Amino acid sequence: MKFLEYTPLERLNDFFSHLNLGGRTINGCLEAYSCKHTGSDKKLSLSLENEILDYLGKSSDTDSSSPAEFLLTRSSRKTLIYLVLTLYHLYPDYDFSAVNAHQFFTEESWDSFKQMFDTYMFEASKEWTETNEGSSLLEALYKALDEVVRLAECEVYSYVPDSDADPFLERGAVWSFNFFFYNRKLKRVVSFRLSCESNLVADGLCYEEDGEIFDGMDI
Repeated sequence: MKFLEYTPLERLNDFFSHLNLGGRTINGCLEAYSCKHTGSDKKLSLSLENEILDYLGKSSDTDSSSPAEFLLTRSSRKTLIYLVLTLYHLYPDYDFSAVNAHQFFTEESWDSFKQMFDTYMFEASKEWTETNEGSSLLEALYKALDEVVRLAECEVYSYVPDSDADPFLERGAVWSFNFFFYNRKLKRVVSFRLSCESNLVADGLCYEEDGEIFDGMDI
């Protein structure tokens, strides 16, 4: 996986970096990668492929909704491997299992992403509009992603692990999400990760009420 530099993404990254909204701070990053293997990626890719095949060999579950059924096609396995390799580049200190990671990936649509974004980034969007002559943050994000990976041709995935496998939550974030926009034809993927950290916790203050705000949210 080779990191790709794109100016439209850099402008958004400047905005998402340590965005202080009073009681909380948003941290986010957009990164583009070519799916061409480089360096240790080839060895890791082979290891992930063997892990998946070993899992399939031991699985007798033929339920169409099971992970094993999804992973039967080589195309699906390659997609999962690209996504896991991207995770390795994003979080080099973590050891991701392809089979376990698969359980946390969900195929999404732009509409479902938009709904999530509008919910979690409402205040951030207002901040962007006020500082960018009334323009829309979501529209700016769409244009940037479209320029890099052609959204109409993309598969969209969310990665929502449990608390034990979430790098952001381990660092004390209140919520976090990771989205991946994968263009199979271009062999290119853009990761978009955001996390929210309570400034009260960061300042050494902790109130039980803070967590209640997010209890009803489905990340």
